[in-house]
Amino acid sequence: MPITLASPSTDLFDSWAATVAEFGGVHIDGAGLDLGTVPDRDACEAFVAKAELYGRPGAELPDGHVPCDYFWIVDDGEVVGFIAFRRALNDWLRTYGGHIGYSVRPSRRREGIAGAALGLVLERAREQGYDRVMLTCDDDNVGSARTIEGAGGEHVDTIDGSDAGHGAMRQYWITL
Repeated sequence: MPITLASPSTDLFDSWAATVAEFGGVHIDGAGLDLGTVPDRDACEAFVAKAELYGRPGAELPDGHVPCDYFWIVDDGEVVGFIAFRRALNDWLRTYGGHIGYSVRPSRRREGIAGAALGLVLERAREQGYDRVMLTCDDDNVGSARTIEGAGGEHVDTIDGSDAGHGAMRQYWITL
């Protein structure tokens, strides 16, 4: 069955919780979760509400936050990762985060899941009128760099990411 994108929903709670737990409490790019989120039903319900708010056009968001479409990457009914499309860039995202962030659960990496999900989000961005989007990854994250480059990403700079808690970071633009 092909990779699909699902809107966050409590219907996928068990699979979401297992995926979040597999990351072991580290930051999960594209998941929209606070560091150390305990993957219980309350956290899932809170995130579903957050995703609905951030995805609603014209919604009032906390200072410094931008409109964002959160998706769960699904394979045969199982959540296997997360991807977020930030519809605007603030100063921090323009430097460190970009329009799109994603993560695939550790046990499902190296299967082409990130590339498939990225392709689906790029298609949505194109349909929404974007002509290019920015992505970043850690300089030593070879898999993510290959995924971004495979989707047409042009490496434009490598920056010091220490202000964002990272080492060197690669910045990319993808023309749609």
